[in-house]
Amino acid sequence: MPTTEETARDTIQQLFERQGPTALALRQSKAGERVRKLERLRDALLSRRETLYTAFEADLRKPRVEVDLTEFLPVVDEARHAIARLSRWMRPKRVGATLTTLGTSAKVLHQPRGRCLVIGPWNYPVNTLLGPLVSAIAAGNTVILKPSEMTPQVNAVVAELVAEVFDATEVALVQGGVQTAQHLLALPFDHIFFTGSPAVGKIVMAAAAQHLTSVTLELGGKSPTIVDESADLAQAAQLIMWGKLTNAGQTCVAPDHVFVHRSVSERFVQLCREAIAARYGQTPDAIAGSPDLARMITPRHAQRVGALVDEAVARGARVAAGGEHTTEARYVAPTLLTDVPAEAAISHEEIFGPVLPIEAYDDLDEVIRRVNAAPKPLALYVWSRDRRVAERVIEQTSSGGVCLNLCVQQYAHAGLPFGGVNNSGIGNAHGVFGFKAFSHERAFLAAGPVTLLKWFFPPYTKLSARLSRLLVQSLKWI
Repeated sequence: MPTTEETARDTIQQLFERQGPTALALRQSKAGERVRKLERLRDALLSRRETLYTAFEADLRKPRVEVDLTEFLPVVDEARHAIARLSRWMRPKRVGATLTTLGTSAKVLHQPRGRCLVIGPWNYPVNTLLGPLVSAIAAGNTVILKPSEMTPQVNAVVAELVAEVFDATEVALVQGGVQTAQHLLALPFDHIFFTGSPAVGKIVMAAAAQHLTSVTLELGGKSPTIVDESADLAQAAQLIMWGKLTNAGQTCVAPDHVFVHRSVSERFVQLCREAIAARYGQTPDAIAGSPDLARMITPRHAQRVGALVDEAVARGARVAAGGEHTTEARYVAPTLLTDVPAEAAISHEEIFGPVLPIEAYDDLDEVIRRVNAAPKPLALYVWSRDRRVAERVIEQTSSGGVCLNLCVQQYAHAGLPFGGVNNSGIGNAHGVFGFKAFSHERAFLAAGPVTLLKWFFPPYTKLSARLSRLLVQSLKWI
């Protein structure tokens, strides 16, 4: 597939049309055929580990361990999970007859949606592109992949991988920026899977509405974290710093801000400082030189996050750790902020960087009120050893997912639905939920040897009136 800075509209249109007959043929594909494709995809990915390490170093200066854990592991595990269960997922699900359909047999069929579009972001360019591809292939679809133009080195490797495993009439990757995305979104795909910001998600949804195309939107938002006075503070600090600083904070489910009970807030901040020093260095220079801290994707993104820090400090926030940032080096230091005023921009914008505002609270009800007053987040994290507190927060709030004494790892559980709610997303991914996202659940109902419908054919008689009344009335007691 030819790639340019902006893939031409005619080229995209031709590719879309060429995938049409393949999509129809794939409706008849069997589990074994799909499994073999997933195995080839998995093997092709693993064979490029060294090449991708180098590509991630160039695009994100991402440590190899993070590439393994956040790029390879999720995709390989997604493929493993699908390969082991695909036959069961594809099997028609028999459904018992209801009172009003006695004498019939019913089942739910899973049919491929058809031609699908997967648009991936730059922060996890392998994981968020090939993970949905696993689900789409498992469900029997054709796919056009559109990665972010901000990771050119990784994209080149993934494009080579896709071309090796698939014919372009089944799966193809096109590269380009906004114009390419616009060309793709103008086409009548059968399903669009988009991962990115809520702002761009609205654009994707509006474009899909022109063709009444179904969508899965994996978005983001300000995922709040609550640490109460009963929490294991050492464990909370260790895990929250891990979740926040992996990939330099450029993670959609990263803890965005922390509410910590005032009685333990100073101790919690100190433990977070110690975690940063232990992992990245004791001094600002050592931290800046650490090979284990990724960089922001572009100077512009570094400038934005640095400006959020500077603006918060100018309004009265206190820097408890870090605060340094260098635009051209794409560097933002791991930063802890306290006493952040409500009017600061960082209190309202998703940070998407290695900066963590920490706010002391006295009243849990006020924290819950503030969580509910904001757009529904992709994730909510609670640290508490009081089960009643955890249940109270979970029952009284809404989020795409929720973790107790843990963060971020819910993304890696193939048996759980991963997705947002309202502003943080629509639909679910991973495992059987990803398979269903790329499938049409088709109702199938067949007549039995005897049908009771004849009792209700016109002309209506006193008997049919009596029977219909009795049928309706009986539903109250059955």
